[in-house]
Formats: sequence, structure tokens, C-alpha cells
Amino acid sequence: MSKSKAYQAELIEGLRDSQEVEAYLNAALEGDDPELFLVALRNVAEAKGGVAQLAGKTKLNRESLYKMLSARGNPEFKSLDALLHALGVRLAVTVAR
Repeated sequence: MSKSKAYQAELIEGLRDSQEVEAYLNAALEGDDPELFLVALRNVAEAKGGVAQLAGKTKLNRESLYKMLSARGNPEFKSLDALLHALGVRLAVTVAR
């Protein structure tokens, strides 16, 4: 039997820590790939209890959240802001260097 955990399970476990979430989402944003950021948000959502639980906190329905976090997702700013708030994070703007 293998002693290693699956990567996804290890990732989700690590994302239960707020500082890990901050670093993970910032790294995803640095990639300049919106799809990568949505995948990262989906992983954080899973770590924070799943989409069904977040639906209640965001006041968005579950189907909308799943669609928003899909590979083809294109969330509106208001929905993204509600999700980030429910996850305990926020976006910030910095000067490009």
C-alpha cells in the first residue's frame, strides 16, 4: 500500500489554513490565466466546506456557483466578490512592476 496521499487531498487539506489560501490565490492570479484562478477558487471552495455550503453564505444558488467556478466560468464582479467574501479573502490592486 502506498504511503503517499493523492495530491488533491493534500492540497485541500493545506487550503484549510488562511495563509495558505492567500498565497495560493495570489500565485494563481500571477499566472495571468483566468481559468487557473477559477480552478484555484474551486479548490479553496472545496477546502472551506464545498459549494453547497458556500451557496448559503453567498446568497447565490449552488448551480450558479458551480457554473461560475467551471472551466468556462465567467463570473460577474458582484458574484466573485460575494464568493471571495464568503471564503474570507478579498482582491487587492497593486502597481504592475
